[in-house]
This record gives sequence, C-alpha cells and structure tokens, in this order.
Amino acid sequence: ILIFCWVYVRKYQSRRESEVISTITAIFALAVALITSALLPVDIFLVSYMKNQNGTFKVWADANVSRQIEDTVLYGYYTLYSIILFCVFLWIPFVYFYYEEKEDDDGNTCSQVKTALKYTLGFITICAVLLLIGAFVPLDIPNKKNSTEWEKVKLLFEEFGSSHGLTALSFSISSLTVIGMLAAITYTAYGMSALPLNLIKGTTSASYERLENTEDIEEVEQHLLRIKSKCRDGRPLSSRDRRTLQQLEERLRTLRRRGRHLESIEKSWWTKFCEAIRPLKIVWGVFFIIVALLFTVSLFLSNLDKALHSAGFDSGFIILGTNLTNPLNMLLPVLQRVFPLDYILITTIVMYFIFTSMAGIRNMGIWFFWIRLYKIRRGKTRPQALLFLCMILLLIVLHTSYMIYSLAPQYVMYGSQKYLVQWGVIVATYNQLGNIFRPLLDVSILFPFNLDQCIVTRTYLFLHKFWFFSAAYYFGNWAFIAVFLIGLVVSCCKGKKSVIEGEVDDDDSDMSDDELSVYYH
Repeated sequence: ILIFCWVYVRKYQSRRESEVISTITAIFALAVALITSALLPVDIFLVSYMKNQNGTFKVWADANVSRQIEDTVLYGYYTLYSIILFCVFLWIPFVYFYYEEKEDDDGNTCSQVKTALKYTLGFITICAVLLLIGAFVPLDIPNKKNSTEWEKVKLLFEEFGSSHGLTALSFSISSLTVIGMLAAITYTAYGMSALPLNLIKGTTSASYERLENTEDIEEVEQHLLRIKSKCRDGRPLSSRDRRTLQQLEERLRTLRRRGRHLESIEKSWWTKFCEAIRPLKIVWGVFFIIVALLFTVSLFLSNLDKALHSAGFDSGFIILGTNLTNPLNMLLPVLQRVFPLDYILITTIVMYFIFTSMAGIRNMGIWFFWIRLYKIRRGKTRPQALLFLCMILLLIVLHTSYMIYSLAPQYVMYGSQKYLVQWGVIVATYNQLGNIFRPLLDVSILFPFNLDQCIVTRTYLFLHKFWFFSAAYYFGNWAFIAVFLIGLVVSCCKGKKSVIEGEVDDDDSDMSDDELSVYYH
C-alpha cells in the first residue's frame, strides 16, 4: 500500500513545488484511506469464520473469544477513524496552511508555524464541537416526564462514562461521513461513468493533434502579422487591437507548448505501449461499465426496498431483512460456496469505489461549489491540491462502508453465517431456494429471529448508531444514482479526450515543459 501511495503521489506531484512535509502527509493520508477501506472485508470474514457450515459455533469460538474478536475489530475501526480525525482536523490543515504561509512570506519558520496553527485552530474547534455533541446528546431520551434538570444532566454524564467517549467519536465520524457522501456524489458517481468510457473511447492520435496544432500556429501567426501591419506607417494601434494582439501572443505561446508536448508524446515508448494494449483497455472499459451498471441497479433496488418496506424517516429507513433482492445481494451468497470468492468480490468492490473516486477527482479537479480551486495534473499538481485530494479520499472512504451496505445489506450484516432453527424436537432449516434439507438457515438470506446465534459485523453497528445519519445516507443514495446517470449521458456525448488533456494551460510557464518530459523519455 505504501509503495502504491508513493508512486501515485510522485506521479502527479509537481517537481518544482514539491515539499517533503506535504509529500509525506499525502502518502500517509492516502495509505490510511486504503487501509481503512480494507477493514470491511476483514470484518465480514471474521464474523463468518467463527461459525461452521452447519450453523454451530466452532470449538474455539466461545462467548469470550467471540467478544474479544468483536472488540478487536471495533477498536481497529476506532483507531483508524481516530487517525482520520487527526488527519482531517489537524495534520492536513496545518501542513496546508504552513505551505500557504511559506509561499506568501519567506520569513522565519517560527512565524509560519504560528500562522498555520492559528488557522488550524478553527478546524480543531469544529472537531471539539462535534465530539461534545456526540458525547452529551443521548441516544435514548428518558421517558420520565417529571425528571429534574439535574437528573437529565446526570444521565448525560452517565452515558458518556459508560461508552468511554466512543459515542462522541462515532458522532464525529458520522458527521464526516455525511461530507464524504457529498464528495462521493460529486466525484465517485462521475468517476464510475467517466473512467470506463474513457478507456473505451481512448484518446486522439498524437500525430493527428500535432498536425492540427501546427495549422493553428500558422493561423495565429498570420493573424498577428495582419494586426502588426496596421502600425507599419507609425500609426498607433487601437486599444481593441492591442488587446487582441496580447491575446494572440498568449495563444501562440500555448500552442507552441502544446506542440512541444505532442512531439515528446509522439516519440515516447509509453505511447507506443499504450497503443499496443488498446484492445485490453477496451475490454477493461466494457467490464467497468457493466460493473457500474450492476452497482447502480443494486443500489436502486435496495433504496426502493427501503422506501417501500422500512419504518420511515424516524427510523433512518432501516429494514430487517430483504424484500426486494438485488443482483449483488443474490451473487454474494452464491459465491460463498467457493471460498474465498465472496471476499475477493467484496474487496474488489471496495477498491473499485476508491479508484473511481480517484478518477473522478482527476478528471474534474477540486471544486468549492462553482469555484475551481485546483487541477490534478500529471507531474504538475501543486502540494495543496494533493493534500485536498487525500482529504477528499479519506472522507469518501468513510462513506464507502455504507455504500457497500446499501448494495448488499444482509451480507454486510452477517457475512456467510448460518444458524439453527428448532420446532419442538425437530430441527430443520431452509437453503436459499426454500427447500428443507439441512439443520441451518443462511443468515445472509433471512434475518434471524434469534440474534444470540449470529454475530453482527461491527460495521453495521457503527453505521446505524444514529438514525438521522442513516436517513441522510438514504437520500444521498438517490442523489448518487441521479449524478451517475447524468455523468453517463455527458460522458457518452463527449468526444475523445486529447492525448495531453489538462496538461497544458494558458497560465503555465515555459519552465513547466520540463516537468512532463520526465514521463515521456
């Protein structure tokens, strides 16, 4: 994971503006995001591994051992989530503002640290407020109408002490998960449509683009000559002609930079290699678009099931069991029969969300509402943009667990567990098709009535600690589906991308030409 994070950050990092602190921060934050996303398959595997195929617990999995395993997974979540809180509210903001101050002021380091801490204090205050709200807002409102104010305050402190502050951390993480949901709607939904279609359509030919670029250069040069010819007899140019002349000169510089980049790409071995594996890219693109459509259909059916059969908004649209099955929820129980196909699939799904999120951020850039803050460009990305990218990925990873739960709710809750059902002295069970044949029930198909026989994943308990967050995730899923469909239509209507898409801009300096040449020679 660390090697991948190092290669990814170095690939997009600007060589002229790279800093050791920002590079280490970006690599560490990206690694934390990937490690956290890998914890969900581990959680599902552990609760499934404690039971035999006949529905009984394994010999070593007694109550104490099971409890220890559950607590270990839970504390693993809280440890990684605490690190994410530290990164989002302290480390990344501090490094960002430290670097901003370093650009604005070349003074001493002490002054830069003080200024960065001053701005970071605002993020720390927000984190403290979230922790306090989560710690002192009880989940269960006391029913005693005649209770005094002191008794209510005492109840708050008792609940805070009994949970050891874990509820406060859970509330803070859930608040960040809502922000991650917005980031997933913006970037992941678009990346799921843009990534496969870009692979299928490919890019334009470097030689063809270079020919067009040469024609554009000749056209601009002729236009410049026509304007300059007006002042040959000593007459000054009008203000309109001067503005046009300045714009054309800037346009000419950009076209010449494009020509140099296109020439480098045309001669590079990497371009020839990409052309050789073009059929493989088309196959991967078709596979990814099928997977994206499978996810969207599964998410739609799961949300529709909640809309029709849940207890409504006040319960967070939580349902016990599955009334409308979806393709993914049907596929996972089938794959359970061959170990470890189901775990491979769930891990692939998690990684797919992460990489499509990266693709979405790379294609769209980093925006604040309608304002574009940064671009993610190969070899030319500023340190601040990399820090933003890693922070967005951290937030999206928090929301990934709920996305997977929405796609396969029963499987995320219980994995491949089975349990015994007894009527009188007869022990019988159903398989997935409803045929009585073995003394067990598949928990991933039917919600158990005896919860003591089955172990719920820590992920599920964490996701549904606060009903109002679950309600927000429910509406977020509908928005995710809508954005994906819009992005799919837009990606289909757009033509092929330029082979140097986003790598040459009008505001680039001529010195930036050397940065991209590293990748083409």
